[in-house]
Amino acid sequence: MDPTWTPAASPAQAAALARTGATVLVTLPDELDAALAAAAIYCWHGAQVFVTEHTDQVRLALDMTESLAGRRPPALTRRGLA
Repeated sequence: MDPTWTPAASPAQAAALARTGATVLVTLPDELDAALAAAAIYCWHGAQVFVTEHTDQVRLALDMTESLAGRRPPALTRRGLA
């Protein structure tokens, strides 16, 4: 682990640290559903480094959250759905 990463214990703390420009570290719960929910919430609040056992699923949740927050384009866009 990089010593410059700052661990956050709550989403509010993650948001405050992110506003200062710190690289925020979050260790996610072991249960998949809890890890996905926590990852999305912490990501929305600015956390950037996540420790998890569920890397693929959490990566998808983080990508979706970043897209919803407007910080990255969607992975796939569809037009003209009818």
